[in-house]
Amino acid sequence: MLRLLAALVGVAALVARFQYGLGFSVFIASNFFGYLTVQSNIMAIGVGVVTGVVALRRRHDPVWMPALRVAVTSWMLVAGLVFALLASQAATRGYRLDVPVSDQILHFVLPAWLLLDWLLSPGERRTDVRVLLIVVGYPALWGVATLIRGAIVGWYPYFFLDPDQVSGLGELLAFGAAALGLFTLVGAILRVLPRIPLGRMLALSRPRPRPRRREARAPRAPR
Repeated sequence: MLRLLAALVGVAALVARFQYGLGFSVFIASNFFGYLTVQSNIMAIGVGVVTGVVALRRRHDPVWMPALRVAVTSWMLVAGLVFALLASQAATRGYRLDVPVSDQILHFVLPAWLLLDWLLSPGERRTDVRVLLIVVGYPALWGVATLIRGAIVGWYPYFFLDPDQVSGLGELLAFGAAALGLFTLVGAILRVLPRIPLGRMLALSRPRPRPRRREARAPRAPR
């Protein structure tokens, strides 16, 4: 139920962020869906619905579900980290970056929820190391498609993909390699993170009842 609720919150945040963008004259709907964060949140919403329904209908997770959760959680966490970095460096590059509540939910709240869900929820967690190919593969394909589309329409979602805002091909490749390395690192860490036994921790934190003392009975008088 929490997964379904988080998916509903994600839908509301995406709609609110889209409506917020409509207030700007330079806003273009097709560009909105070009952000990796937006695409990651759409996939996270879909995964939240699927995994929520599976948890309600089945006692055991299907074998494909942990890999899907690792991939989506990795994309969301990296998107949040990059957004936090961009927000902190915006002033140094001379541009204003507003962070409405919808952005805070999409970039910080939902990634944090996915991480907690991975750490605390019961279910299957075994993943093959090949899941990292998915974790890295999708952002790599997105980056290539973004560069091609940007050359056609003249718009790039992030400054480090814009050839006019980097020193050249070397810096562009360096940013790309750093981003893919971050995706790999986050995905690899998620694979090996142990589950936190929340139920056991809560049980241990409860005060245990003191054992009752048995009152000594007086010896019976001999007959």
